[in-house]
Amino acid sequence: MEYKDYYKILGLPRDASQADIKKAFRRLAREHHPDVKPNDKAAERRFKDVNEANAVLSDPAKRKQYDTLGADWESYARAGSGGDPFGPGGPFAGFARGGGGAGGNVRYEFHTTGDAGGFSDFFRTFFSGAAAGAAGGNASGARRGATGTRSRDDQSFEDILAGLGIDAAGAGPLGGTGRGGAATDGRGGPRGTTEATAELTLEEAFHGTSRLVEVDGKRLEVTIPRGVDTGSRIRLGGKGGDGRDLFIVTTVRPHPTFTRKGKDLERELPISLEEALLGAEVPVRTLRGRVLLKIPAGTQGGRAFRLKGQGMPVLNKDVTGDLVVRTRVVLPASLSAEAAAAARTFLDLVDQPDPRAGVS
Repeated sequence: MEYKDYYKILGLPRDASQADIKKAFRRLAREHHPDVKPNDKAAERRFKDVNEANAVLSDPAKRKQYDTLGADWESYARAGSGGDPFGPGGPFAGFARGGGGAGGNVRYEFHTTGDAGGFSDFFRTFFSGAAAGAAGGNASGARRGATGTRSRDDQSFEDILAGLGIDAAGAGPLGGTGRGGAATDGRGGPRGTTEATAELTLEEAFHGTSRLVEVDGKRLEVTIPRGVDTGSRIRLGGKGGDGRDLFIVTTVRPHPTFTRKGKDLERELPISLEEALLGAEVPVRTLRGRVLLKIPAGTQGGRAFRLKGQGMPVLNKDVTGDLVVRTRVVLPASLSAEAAAAARTFLDLVDQPDPRAGVS
C-alpha cells in the first residue's frame, strides 16, 4: 500500500498553518476540478489527491495521526499489511478509529466524480478504520442524503466546494436551468439549502444585473453582482423555502466576440493592409465601450495588444482584468491588372526578408 505524502500533494511544509492548508486546497481544487479540465484523467486523479490531503491535514485529529504515521511508516510497513495500526504497538495506538476522540461516531462523507472508489486504500485503512470494519467509518463515496451523526467540524467536501462555486459531483451547477432570464428552483443542496440557476450574457456578468427567481410559489428579485462566472454561487440567507438559504448558481453564455480567460478577456481585431503597413488608430469595442487602439506601422497579423483594466471584474474584489486584442490582417480579395502591376512595383521597392528562413 503506497504511502501518501499529503504535504507534498498540497505543496506545503510540514509546519504549515491551517490557513495555508485552506488556501492551498482552494487553489488546487479549482485548478484540477473536472469542470475546469473535463476528460483529463490526470487532473481527476490530482483532484482526488488534493481532496484527500485536505480531508486529513485540515482535521487536527487526523493530522496528528498522520504525522505520527509518517514517523513510523517504515516500521509499520515491515509489520505486514495485516497489522492493525490502531492496535497495541501500532503507530496509532491510543487513537480512536474513524477520526479519534469524540469523533468515533462520525460518518465521514466523500464526494467525487464517477465511481472512483472514494478515498485511497491508504486513507481508508488509517483514517476511517474501514479495513478493520470500524463502526461509524464511511469513506466509500457517500452521496448527498446519507444518514449518520456529523460533528460541526466534519464538513463534507461537497459543502466546502459549494463555497468555492464548484459542484463536487463534477456535473456542473445543481438545480434547474434558467432560460430567457428566469430561474427555476431546485432542492437537495448542501445542508438543506434551496438552489436556483440563472443564465446570463457576458455583458450582464460584466455590469451586474438582476433576476426574478420563483421559490415555493414566491417570486424574488435577486441582484447578480459584477464578475460572476459559470458556477458562481450567490448566497441569500433565509430566502429559500422554509427559511433555508437560497443559492443562485450562475451560467454565463459564450460570447461571439470575447473569450473569457479568468479575469482577462480576449478578442480578435481585423485590420486592413494599409493599417498594418502604415499604422493607424483603430476603434475597438470593449465591454466598457469603444476605445482607440494605436496600431504601429509594420504590425504583423496575430500581434497582441493588452488593454489594461478592460477585462472582467473579479467577483467580490476590487480587481479588474485586461483585454488582450490580437490583430488579423485582412488582404484585398482580388486585384485588377492595374492594381497588381502597382503592387509588383511596390514590392520590388520593399526589402522583404524571407518569412520562411530557418523553417524546415
